[in-house]
Amino acid sequence: MSIEPFEIPSIPTERLALLKEKLKNAEYPNELEKDVGWTYGAPRWAVEPLVNTWLNDYDWEKSRAEMNRWHHYKVTIQGLRIHFIHEPSNNPDSIPLLLINGWPSNFYEYHKIIEPLRDGKNGAQAFHVVIPSLPGYGFSDPPKVPGHGAVKNGEIMNELMTTIGYNEYVIHGSDWGSIIGKWMAINLPSHCKAYHTVMPVCIPPLPTPKNLFSHPLTVLKFLASIALGFDKVYGEGRVILMGRSFADVENDREAGYRAIQGTRPYTLAYGLTDSPVGLLSWMLEKFHNWTYHSDSKDSQPLPETVTTNEFLTQVTIYWLTNTMAPSTRLYYEAFNDKIMAQAVADHVKIPTGVSYYKGEITKLAREWLETTMNIIYFTEPSAGGHFPALEVSDLFVDDIQRFGKLLKTKEIV
Repeated sequence: MSIEPFEIPSIPTERLALLKEKLKNAEYPNELEKDVGWTYGAPRWAVEPLVNTWLNDYDWEKSRAEMNRWHHYKVTIQGLRIHFIHEPSNNPDSIPLLLINGWPSNFYEYHKIIEPLRDGKNGAQAFHVVIPSLPGYGFSDPPKVPGHGAVKNGEIMNELMTTIGYNEYVIHGSDWGSIIGKWMAINLPSHCKAYHTVMPVCIPPLPTPKNLFSHPLTVLKFLASIALGFDKVYGEGRVILMGRSFADVENDREAGYRAIQGTRPYTLAYGLTDSPVGLLSWMLEKFHNWTYHSDSKDSQPLPETVTTNEFLTQVTIYWLTNTMAPSTRLYYEAFNDKIMAQAVADHVKIPTGVSYYKGEITKLAREWLETTMNIIYFTEPSAGGHFPALEVSDLFVDDIQRFGKLLKTKEIV
C-alpha cells in the first residue's frame, strides 16, 4: 500500500472561469418585504456580499499556498484514494493524534492548530498530527456503493493510522467525527487508546435495571427533568437536544437540513453542485447558526472569530472537489444504518475527554455521559461553538494538550 505525496492544486482555468461566470450572473430568490433575519434561513443581505467577495477579491492561490505548507499525502484504502495531512512532531514524547471533522466542514477547519499541536512549545504536550479528508469530503474519493456510513469511515480511518505507522493513537472528533470516533473508541480499543470530542452522543439515563442499580440518582434526576424541564433540573443551557429523532423538525428548528440530506440527498445535490451561490448559502446558514457570536448575531453573517477568507476557503474546497453531494449522502447512510445506533448506545471504556464550547448546538448533561463513557477530562470553555478549532483555536489547542498531558500522566499512551 503506497503512500504518495500530494499537493493542493490550482483551480483549472476553465473551472475558475465557470465559477466566476456563475457568481457574476447569480439570480437571487424572492424574499419578504420585511427583513425577518435568519428565521427563514440565510438572507440575501448576508449572502450577496460574500458572493461578491468570492467573485472579486478571494484568492484561492493564497489559501492554496498556506495549505501546501503542510505535508499532504494520498493512499488507497478499501478502493478509495484517501487524502490526509501528516505533520509528525520532532518531540520524542509526542502522541499520534487523529483529528476528524464533520459537515459542512473539511480538513481546513483545523488549519490554525496544526503547528501548535505538532510543536508543543513551552512544555505543552506535542502530537504527531494526522488530519484526513473523510471519503466524499475534500480531496478524498467519494464512496462508490451504498452503505458507506460512519462504521465504514471508522474502519478506513483506523486503517489509515496503522498504514502511516501508528498502531496506537488518540482521536479527536467533532460533528460526524464525534460519531465516527466513538464507534472507533468502542470497537477498536487496541488501536484507539483515548477519545476526545466536542459533541458527545449517548442515550439518556433511562430507568433500566442496569441504570437503576448503578446510577439511581442520575436516573431520578433525568425523570424529574422530563416533568420539570431540563433547564430547571440541570441549569440553563446544560442540556440541548437535537429533537427526539434524527430529523425532528417540530422540536428542533435546525433539523431541516438533516431531513432532506437524510432522505433525498440526490435531489438536493443538483442545486448545491450546479450553483456556487446555492452552495455558499447552504453552508453559510450553518457557519452562522452553529458558531458562537459574542454580540449582534442577527446582523453578522459570520462570527468575529471566523474570517470571510476562512469561510470562502471552506466553500471553495467543496466547489473545487465537487464533494457537497457525497458529503451529504453520509446523512442518508446514517439515517438508514441500524448499526449506527451502537455508536450512541454502547459504552466507551477507553479514557474519554469532553469539551463543551459555549455555542455548541447540542449538549448532554455530564452525568448522562458518565453512564456510558469513561470520562476522565471535562471542560466548558467560555467561547467557541461547533467549530472550535476554527473559532477559538487557542482554547482548543489548550484543551487537546491538557487532555494529552493527562493521558501521559496516567500512562495511557
